[in-house]
Amino acid sequence: MARGGIALSLIAAALAGPAIGQAAPASQDTPSAATQASGPDFLTRPFGAVRPLTSGIRLSGAPVQGALLRGTAPRGVVGLDLDGVKVPLAEDGQFLLGFNRDAPPLGVLTVSFDDGEVVSEPLSIEPRSWRREFIAVAARGGVPSEAFMARRKPELELIASARLRSSDSAGWRQPFIWPATGRVSGIFGSQRIYAGEPGSFHSGVDVAGPVGAPVVAPADGVVILAAQSPFSLEGNLLMIDHGMGLNSAFLHLSSIDVKDGERVRQGQQIGRIGATGRATGPHLHWSMKWNEARIDPQMLVPPMGQ
Repeated sequence: MARGGIALSLIAAALAGPAIGQAAPASQDTPSAATQASGPDFLTRPFGAVRPLTSGIRLSGAPVQGALLRGTAPRGVVGLDLDGVKVPLAEDGQFLLGFNRDAPPLGVLTVSFDDGEVVSEPLSIEPRSWRREFIAVAARGGVPSEAFMARRKPELELIASARLRSSDSAGWRQPFIWPATGRVSGIFGSQRIYAGEPGSFHSGVDVAGPVGAPVVAPADGVVILAAQSPFSLEGNLLMIDHGMGLNSAFLHLSSIDVKDGERVRQGQQIGRIGATGRATGPHLHWSMKWNEARIDPQMLVPPMGQ
């Protein structure tokens, strides 16, 4: 049977149960932070077991809400897309796949070959149990004022424009490191429910620390936004593109130590922890996106201190 026929026949099975099982926990034997991942290591550090698909695609780990997977395409693959969104593909066939916090239970990876064949690979996306805090009273704030919205609109435009900028950075190939050390004070995906009304979910991971504590680049990248003045919510905001559709944002900084367009290396100091913007205390908020999917940064790094 042709590659496409086999893969398409799996879609119905994926709806009934996982097409790719839950990955085993990632190994904690993470190599030196400065080591560039390549070859077979690219698939095994730190994402978990390698799983081949019908088309010859190899994925490391399993599709899970908030997860980022690494993959390798066989020779002859000229295009990939995930649910209609183009997946950047490196010349050596390596790529990333990201799944949003609220990704639906089934995704489809479409694989295009140079002979014209197109294969649809069903991906069963595992749900996660998100931490929820129920508050009996309604959320504070109400409708934003005209003055706030007048300030907020250009900030959002700058953020959106920054995420449209892509670079040739190979930071996406590296094992990521923590950008700051300290107590993890907020986790990805958590959410408060105010008098039955859900608030926005937490889009990153928070690391508490003293004002002025160093923040370093978790991987190589190019600065795509270095706020010239504090944003209303994010405070001093810094964004770095790691390549292949993957970027990091660092919020509430007391200072930004790099400039727009600068190339940064993993472990290089890029700023300092602060409490600028809407923050109840000094901490670093680190968030990540792959294309439009919100990714859990904590799934990409070893436990704090290791």
